[in-house]
Amino acid sequence: MKNVTIFLTICFIAFSCKTPPKDVVKVDDFDRIKESGELNIITLSSSTSYFIYKDEPMGYDYELCKDFCDEHGLTLNVKVAENQTKLLEMLANGEGDLVAYGMAVRNEMKDSVIYCGLEQVSHQVLVQSANRGDTLVKDVPDLIGKEVYVMHNTKYNTRLENLNAELGGGIIIKDVEKDTITTEDLIEMVSKKEIRYTVSDEHIAMLNKTYYRNIDISVPISGDQRSSWVVRKDTPKLAEALDRWFRENGNTPVYKSITKKYFELSKVGPDEDNYLGSVEIPKGHLSPYDSLFQAYAQAADLDWKLLVAIAFHESRFRNDVSSWAGAVGLMGLMPGTAKAMGIDPGERTNPEMNIKAGTKLIVTLDKMFRSIEDPHERMKFVLASYNGGNGHISDARALARKYGANPNVWDGNVEKYIQLKSVPEYYNDPVCKNGYFRGTETIAYVGKVISKWNSYKSTDG
Repeated sequence: MKNVTIFLTICFIAFSCKTPPKDVVKVDDFDRIKESGELNIITLSSSTSYFIYKDEPMGYDYELCKDFCDEHGLTLNVKVAENQTKLLEMLANGEGDLVAYGMAVRNEMKDSVIYCGLEQVSHQVLVQSANRGDTLVKDVPDLIGKEVYVMHNTKYNTRLENLNAELGGGIIIKDVEKDTITTEDLIEMVSKKEIRYTVSDEHIAMLNKTYYRNIDISVPISGDQRSSWVVRKDTPKLAEALDRWFRENGNTPVYKSITKKYFELSKVGPDEDNYLGSVEIPKGHLSPYDSLFQAYAQAADLDWKLLVAIAFHESRFRNDVSSWAGAVGLMGLMPGTAKAMGIDPGERTNPEMNIKAGTKLIVTLDKMFRSIEDPHERMKFVLASYNGGNGHISDARALARKYGANPNVWDGNVEKYIQLKSVPEYYNDPVCKNGYFRGTETIAYVGKVISKWNSYKSTDG
């Protein structure tokens, strides 16, 4: 009897181990992400996908991901890869859930990844000077006899070589091998009339046209190429959720505003553009708000004319103005900056609150750079940080130290490395913590504000 009891007990245990409880439910991949409360994306630091500006995260791919996460109650975490190969390696290793960057759609990749989410169809375009009096190229045969500058060993160079062969020769291909020059630098050179032609992906050209109105990007020079975000094969429910979100949100005001922000809104500052209209300045004054600038400058031991110079370049003294990036009011304050400086972001259109917060920001930045003893030199760093964010200036100083330049001198030193922060070799350097940065605007900003400040100082009052 005892042996029978033991046998039955063993059978019961074995049966229990082999039969799963009926209430066990398999959780799908997107449900697991929602339970964790986080979506981890992998992307590249670039002018279109993800970057830090005025110490706030931005980028077309980033903002679309953020809106998706907001709808699903998820926190968005960002990991930055060095290049496209690393993007896929990091995804395969489980370092993120989604590659939020336009990867070329290839049939051979469909066995290992799922293309989903943001899908785009683009092509390469000719970027050409469109100043008054320029004769525009209308079609690719018109390129015969023209000098076209492209980066060495890139898809643009390859396409131009193939196009030249198709035409039977005649395009003068200028192969740029300098590793400190980017495609966006070449577009800027077209705008400045230093060269006449270059080649770019359409979306990069569209973004740059918001900076440079005197370029034409209407001539395609390649066929269409599809690109898409990517997830692993083992996360099909995440892919479905992303596809569904884009189907349902593609025509919403929020989605359209994100697209407009990066590819349509002018990035030209108010001091360079007439669309803002004029503000009446009382006779004998520098601005309509001289008394406020004087009061807050005196309390902070600053030259009030410096504050006026900053406000001129940020807003042309319009308290209702908003930049493409969301900087609002007289002193051009971002929401996060306003909050950090002690005012509600909704108060940024209030002239006094805006000046108060902007002044506090100048004082805060001045303290950060106290190691730079010359106050005039220090102010260049303060203005650069005010415009582009302290993180990028810190990166440029770190690069300056690494490469033997003076981290406490702006002209020809830190200024040089701010410019180089648009080059992958430099913004991917381990000493850099803030990635890609379009430094051209910040360099120009420092020079313009100081010039305006000096002009104001030469006036009475």
